Amino acid sequence: VLDENGDRFAAFVEYYDKLHELKNIEGVLYDAEGRELKRLKNKQILDLSGSDDNALADDNRRKAHHFYYKVYPYTVEYEVDMRYNGTLFFPVWLPREDEYFAVEQSSFSVTAPASYKVRHKAINFQQAPVESEGEKGRKVLTWEVTGLNAIIDEYASPDWFEMNPMVFTGPTEFEIEKYTGTMNNWEEFGRFVYSLKMGRDQLPANVKQTVKDLTAGVTDKRAIVSKLYEYLQKNTRYISIQLGIGGWQPFDANYVATKAYGDCKALTNYMYSLLKEAGIPSHYTLIKAGRGRGNIIADFPSQQFNHVILCVPLGKDSIWLECTSQTVPAGYLGTFTSDRYALLVTDEGGKLVRTPKYALNDNLQIRNIKAVLEPDATLRVNASTTYTGIQQESFHNLINDLSKDKVKEVLHESLDFGTYDIASFDYKETKAALPVVEEKLDIAVANYATITGKRLFIVPNIMTRTGRKLAPDSTRQYDIVLITEYRDVDTVEISIPAGFSPEAMPKDVSLKTKFGKFECSTRLQGDKLYYYRSIEHFSGRYPAADYPELVKFYETMYKADRSKVVLVKKEG
Repeated sequence: VLDENGDRFAAFVEYYDKLHELKNIEGVLYDAEGRELKRLKNKQILDLSGSDDNALADDNRRKAHHFYYKVYPYTVEYEVDMRYNGTLFFPVWLPREDEYFAVEQSSFSVTAPASYKVRHKAINFQQAPVESEGEKGRKVLTWEVTGLNAIIDEYASPDWFEMNPMVFTGPTEFEIEKYTGTMNNWEEFGRFVYSLKMGRDQLPANVKQTVKDLTAGVTDKRAIVSKLYEYLQKNTRYISIQLGIGGWQPFDANYVATKAYGDCKALTNYMYSLLKEAGIPSHYTLIKAGRGRGNIIADFPSQQFNHVILCVPLGKDSIWLECTSQTVPAGYLGTFTSDRYALLVTDEGGKLVRTPKYALNDNLQIRNIKAVLEPDATLRVNASTTYTGIQQESFHNLINDLSKDKVKEVLHESLDFGTYDIASFDYKETKAALPVVEEKLDIAVANYATITGKRLFIVPNIMTRTGRKLAPDSTRQYDIVLITEYRDVDTVEISIPAGFSPEAMPKDVSLKTKFGKFECSTRLQGDKLYYYRSIEHFSGRYPAADYPELVKFYETMYKADRSKVVLVKKEG
């Protein structure tokens, strides 16, 4: 560790549970000359919970330690002996853990019986693993790297695994808590997952009757799915339960019906069971959830998932259901699980598919503003905005998770004004496969304009200003990956005090690039100032050589968004 910025890498943290046993931990601290200063004692190791607030029950814990040494440079060494109970989970080797992290030397070895096929996939590795013979005739596969310089995780860079050497390993045949399976392809892996949930779809009699009552006389399958999904949302809640094989195996449908809670596996299986009772087939689906696209290595079947959702195939289309949410509408996945690989689990096995992507015209922000500038430079703003798709997500969370007073607090912190007061606000939500939130704001912004003598200075772009400015980088190394595409349109009308004429008006901007389109215009007509702004931001992958053009694209928008109108008071 060379300086204080590296202290976090000197900390030891290792998770364990029923399936992962920490047998032994040793640690040593060395000074700059390599002299041993201190050895880790067992009583110094913290044993902490590894769960979060949503967990009702799990066996996930963590061991942690830090020497907290502050004389640089120094070296820490930890040695861990971990025993896996089962062979479903094989480790991933990532020698360079993070940006600003250099590697002098790192090696990774897998020892296995000579007859066992260890599947492996190396990324950003030129050489094949070195194969040797270990004890008792076992085979040993070894990968090694030396002299890896630190790298910077550049803006809009590709997934981490694309920029670094990594080795993924996986089983062929495996066993976990007496369940066995094979993983030579996604079909086999899906067949194993199906075996874990098989027979766990039996509903109690009262719930079966409820399904019949809710769907009586309804012939449209989409309507049936929506009704049963709403029933799920109103009558269950998400709680994490991760105990041994229970981290993989869902609690049965009867358990969820009785307890009214479950984790993602249990709730998804329950929804599957409700639909099955209604005669509608669906697929339990593994996915890697979280912002971004979920970097699944598609050509290497292995356990790379952290979440479960449900897919309901309807002819040429499918309805995707996030069964852990009590507020998200049926069919909407959003940034959490959209546009990434997922593993459909069927009775015939697994099938890798892509979840839907939300395109440019799905992610809209359409804003109309009527404002009045008072003689004391206060701007009274009436703004009506429609958000759709990904752009409505933060507002969906705002209005479903917070009280009205808390919403007002968030608005006060988030609006880009100096001194202002929110006179009123209102939200209306339309729940659909592409959800919509309508927002109405009445705001009074003190000293919005600047009045000096007979001149008035005002920014006509009141609310939608890009905050992104990129630093030039002539040494850009990696491709540019823009994930989200969206479209914003602002129409602004500002009534100004009478008697002003234009002295300086911003030039109209019309910019078309491979990254998107931007245009804005300003005009004064009588005592009203009219402003129009539109941006179409594309997604895509572009070579590093295009980075200067991206910098210019954002810089042009940043300047245009803050351009001022200068008006002068007419004489007489």
